[in-house]
Amino acid sequence: MAGLVLAGWALVALVAPWLPLHPDHIALPHILDTPGSASWLGNDDLGRPVLDRLLLGARTSFWVAGGVVSLSLLIGTLLGSTAAYLGGGWDRLLVMLLDIFMAFPGILLAIALAGLLGPGIGNLVIALSLVGWVGFARLARAQVLSLKQREHIQAAQALGSRTTDIVRRHLVPLIAAPLLVEATFAVAAVVIAESGLSFLGLGVQPPEASWGSMIRDGVRYLLVAPHLVLAPGLSLFLVVLSVNLLGDRWRDKLDVKGEMT
Repeated sequence: MAGLVLAGWALVALVAPWLPLHPDHIALPHILDTPGSASWLGNDDLGRPVLDRLLLGARTSFWVAGGVVSLSLLIGTLLGSTAAYLGGGWDRLLVMLLDIFMAFPGILLAIALAGLLGPGIGNLVIALSLVGWVGFARLARAQVLSLKQREHIQAAQALGSRTTDIVRRHLVPLIAAPLLVEATFAVAAVVIAESGLSFLGLGVQPPEASWGSMIRDGVRYLLVAPHLVLAPGLSLFLVVLSVNLLGDRWRDKLDVKGEMT
């Protein structure tokens, strides 16, 4: 079931630009219409079709999650593995940076960064990436510290291999499994963070659709038109639950519980 939900999410994100959607079409006679044959999920406070905006919101969350997790994984793995392998001052500097970032709650730091950078999808991705790399760096550092004394690493050092080659060819493949599991859980966290920042007005800006902004706009009509909140809320719930279930399966299959604790 989780795989079907995520496959549907990805499919909608990829094909949404070619679907006959009209998310910004304002129809005043249909303001707050309930779901029916004319509009499967009803209409919002401006008469716009909720289903169309829901599908575009799925596209927004998918691409933001993909962009943030990819950047965070790349930056965190590079910094964590390199600093742990080099050791000494580089490792102490990384630990200091990690301590500084971890001193603040992640979502509050993301809100502050998004507020400084300004609203918009690009700035949202940057703000969440500046927060998200910390977890990957910690995990990569811990894995490399436990692996760099192995015989094949010492043999590569004795043969005169460059540090970048040792990290890229010998260390990164060994730490890929726990990092991929961490990336799976990070997707769920980013989806929630994107919706939260859009709910606060710091993410996707009107008229672009986002599940968070849809929930924000629908809260004021919750008693008379609950479908405005239920549709994006249930979509957000199903995606996050499915991603977490998939992450649990991968963690059990790859047997990386010990590495991630």
